[in-house]
Amino acid sequence: MGVDYYKILEVDKNATDDDLKKAYRKLAMKWHPDKNPTSKKQAEAKFKEISEAYEVLSDTQKRAVYDQYGEEGLKGQVPPPGAGGPGPGGATYFQTGDGPNVFRFNPRNANDIFAEFFGGSSPFGGMGGGGGGMFSSGMFGDGMFSSFGEGRAMSSGPRKAPLIENRLPCKLEELYKGATKKMKISREIADASGKTMPVEEILTINIKPGWKKGTKITFPEKGNEQPNVIPADLVFVIDEKPHTVFTRDGNDLVVTQRISLAEALSGYTACITTLDGRKLTIPINNVIHPTYEEVVPNEGMPIPKDPSKKGNLRIKFNIKFPARLTVEQKSGIKKLLG
Repeated sequence: MGVDYYKILEVDKNATDDDLKKAYRKLAMKWHPDKNPTSKKQAEAKFKEISEAYEVLSDTQKRAVYDQYGEEGLKGQVPPPGAGGPGPGGATYFQTGDGPNVFRFNPRNANDIFAEFFGGSSPFGGMGGGGGGMFSSGMFGDGMFSSFGEGRAMSSGPRKAPLIENRLPCKLEELYKGATKKMKISREIADASGKTMPVEEILTINIKPGWKKGTKITFPEKGNEQPNVIPADLVFVIDEKPHTVFTRDGNDLVVTQRISLAEALSGYTACITTLDGRKLTIPINNVIHPTYEEVVPNEGMPIPKDPSKKGNLRIKFNIKFPARLTVEQKSGIKKLLG
């Protein structure tokens, strides 16, 4: 079975939630690294073990997987009992049609669990240490309470879970015209008693015309619900899928056309289908040299603040020079251009 979480917490197989809390409270205080300065490394390992054991056994779903498959099953690829499930380390995970649900448990940071567990007042008052004298406040500079301010006792009230970011790849057409995307997420919600259960939700993202790569859409507090923690904000970050015809340069669209040397010198008509399906015919009567650009105003990407205005469409050219010329062609060109 690998690691025996029941043995680590010194509880039996039928331990209730209360039993687990008492066991965790006692052992976490005993083995906290700051309380064991002379054997810090050993205490750290033990403290981490205790936290992992508590995290698994206090979660109905993780405990069920552990009881059935052991630690290997918990940290491998085993489907959870029942539909859905939490993602890695208890974080929200996304289902966007990329395959079946996978249960894979990655233990959370031991200090996070400790900070959560003793959230509310100072964690050391009335714990047998005599009014907070168990640790000195300066011992927390290494991150245990970093979210509450360096060297300060824990503030009352829950802490906020760190935000969860996800890429949202969009086609250039979607960023040009605007689009609506539906994202299916799975998250844990808690009832009045603090018991959590997985639920699925559909989030709607309205992509506005002209949005750029890196634009962020935030859904406040859509992460997992846990005791003494404000759920994480969910953030989607717009990414741009490559396009076969256009590249984007700020608010401009750039397209490259391959033309012959004769067309470059004698005139050329560019035919372009826009991102919203219109056909543009652009006659070019100038001499097209290798660095020449034809600029078509107001045919680029919409400007997000005022979508009635657009950037420019810039047409670049790749001129195909002939591999060789006949004697007649050479003398003809000299006569014409010489």
